[in-house]
Amino acid sequence: MGYTRDMLYLGTSGFSYDDWVGNFYPPGLPKREWLSYYAREFNTCEINSTYYALPKPSSLKAMAEKTGEGFLFSVKANQAMTHQREDNTPVFEAFNEVVEALIDAGKLGCVLAQFPYSFEFNRRNWEYLGLFKERLGKLPAVIEFRNARWLRKEVFDWLRQHELGFCCVDEPPLPNLIPPLAEVTSRIAYIRFHGRNSAKWWQHERAYERYDYSYTAEELAEWLPRIRKLDSIAEKTFIFANNHWRGQSISTIRQLRVMLD
Repeated sequence: MGYTRDMLYLGTSGFSYDDWVGNFYPPGLPKREWLSYYAREFNTCEINSTYYALPKPSSLKAMAEKTGEGFLFSVKANQAMTHQREDNTPVFEAFNEVVEALIDAGKLGCVLAQFPYSFEFNRRNWEYLGLFKERLGKLPAVIEFRNARWLRKEVFDWLRQHELGFCCVDEPPLPNLIPPLAEVTSRIAYIRFHGRNSAKWWQHERAYERYDYSYTAEELAEWLPRIRKLDSIAEKTFIFANNHWRGQSISTIRQLRVMLD
């Protein structure tokens, strides 16, 4: 079966990186034009800035207006929703209000909830996932686990029952990290390529070092059958590259797109 660009949503985790100037963005291109430039080539983007602080709805409305028809955003849940998890009801309310701008524009793909490695498999955390879903209401959501102890049939069955997506990942083959699975638990299939920089995953001075990695064609080819499996099951398949240092994620998605086309 052949694949075309508009059957899959391929993009990068974030788009506003200064080190992309010269590597992707032409020197001198104003920052306000970066997203429009990005959207000429890609049909989706993960908004990561929402993890650190929630923007005004007008900011997301402006972002939607800079992208063409059919472009979809994935919005990362705020850190208070995934990492703090205490007394965060107001954060959920504010988050839901903010993403209304993308819903109104028809450009919300889903919400990405990236939980930390310390979010271990236990009853309390499992109950929190139910609370997370409840507080998001009808927003489509995808759960990214970092701890492999969540990889259980009963968890996958529960995710399906609650219409929560499972985030497939490519990351270093380190103990208790998530291996490269192809699993679909909702109408949305989701993959994140984090790079395989084992040396810098746990020990790094700056956050970007973890994602400093260039994939080979052979490494990406390992995912082709998995992507085909996911895409044959899901209504929408999102593929994001998060190895963003110096625009390496751009190269990752370009390579994948050629392979899939």
